[in-house]
Amino acid sequence: MFMDFIGDLFCLNMRAYMKEERVKELGTTSMISETLDPRLLMVQDPTPTTFPTSNVMGNDTRCGEQILRHGSVEKVLIGAVLTMLTFLTICGNLLVVISVCFVKKLRQPSNYLIVSLAVADLSVALAVMPFVSITDLIGGQWIFGQVFCNVFIAMDVMCCTASIMTLCVISIDRYLGITKPLTYPVKQSGKCMAKIVLSVWLLSASITLPPLFGWAQNVNDDKVCLISQDFGYTIYSTAVAFYIPISVMLIMYYRIYRAAKVSAKKHTIAGFPRAEEDDGVDCVTAALKLQREVEECTSFSRLLKSDRKNISIFKREQKAATTLGIVVGAFSFCWLPFFLLSTARPFVCGVECSCIPFWVERTLLWLGYANSLINPFIYAFFNRDLRITYRNLLRCKYRNINRKLSAASMQEALKLAERPDLVL
Repeated sequence: MFMDFIGDLFCLNMRAYMKEERVKELGTTSMISETLDPRLLMVQDPTPTTFPTSNVMGNDTRCGEQILRHGSVEKVLIGAVLTMLTFLTICGNLLVVISVCFVKKLRQPSNYLIVSLAVADLSVALAVMPFVSITDLIGGQWIFGQVFCNVFIAMDVMCCTASIMTLCVISIDRYLGITKPLTYPVKQSGKCMAKIVLSVWLLSASITLPPLFGWAQNVNDDKVCLISQDFGYTIYSTAVAFYIPISVMLIMYYRIYRAAKVSAKKHTIAGFPRAEEDDGVDCVTAALKLQREVEECTSFSRLLKSDRKNISIFKREQKAATTLGIVVGAFSFCWLPFFLLSTARPFVCGVECSCIPFWVERTLLWLGYANSLINPFIYAFFNRDLRITYRNLLRCKYRNINRKLSAASMQEALKLAERPDLVL
């Protein structure tokens, strides 16, 4: 009996000891968990509350573009500059469209391309620039939704590409008009030029189709609206929209410049013959000299009359080379930096987003948009009819514009007849 009592007491002590050890272990575990839980919560909370000026966006695309927060003064300055650029672009290109459509003398097949260029630049100003301006004012965050993002990118790409492609076709048109002055104007009918304009717009629209039909998806979420960064699509779109057109424009400019240089050598006209002063001559020698000078003057006059047409062609070549040179230079200055950045961006940043600073992208983009602003002023500067039409429209003198253009053409023809070396 005594041994059984001792055994039961030992068992009870062991159970009590084990219970105390379990309580200690549970207490230690709870203390550790209470100590570590706040730290774990801090690690799991990735909200960037310590960066008030820029947010790193955590979305489905894992894009790292910065959302800038401008101050009141910065918003006023940015808004004023962008609004002025948009307004001037609309006014300049609208003036071109009105001039060609409502002035009979300007409604020529050769001006269809000028109207197409103005319509493309006007579309950029109306359908693209306002949304880019609003996005820039709020720091770069896209607020117009995912559906409209695809529509916006399609409009942006199509209108800008149409403007660039039209500049390329204009350079080819100028080259053919200079090198084939007799045959090309006959082929330059209204129907032919309309087909060319339609082809330019269809080719421009073809660049916008792949992202809409699944080949290359745009970077599109609640905060970012960016054109597709797919490698193949980037090479295709930049080549068709920029690199091929600028190569064609440079070739056409070089050929027109070379043609003007060759014509300059061909059409060098000697000066008017002058009488030689000689005091000691007799009457017979003086008569022979006078007869020889009369013959030289007669031959010089015939040469001048026969060569007047060639001089006109030569001056046209010079003018075309100067105009196209300025157009190509302005186009390259405006668009080359942006397309170099667009081509390199997928290879540097990957296909999911852009790692380029937002202000760099926007500066180069608006520099490209500025080309739509300067195009109408470049062509007006070198086109007398457009200058006269602009002047009358801005002064609200709508009557007799065609008569004024005809009078200006007649006056210039008379000046050319009197002075064949005068620039057209």
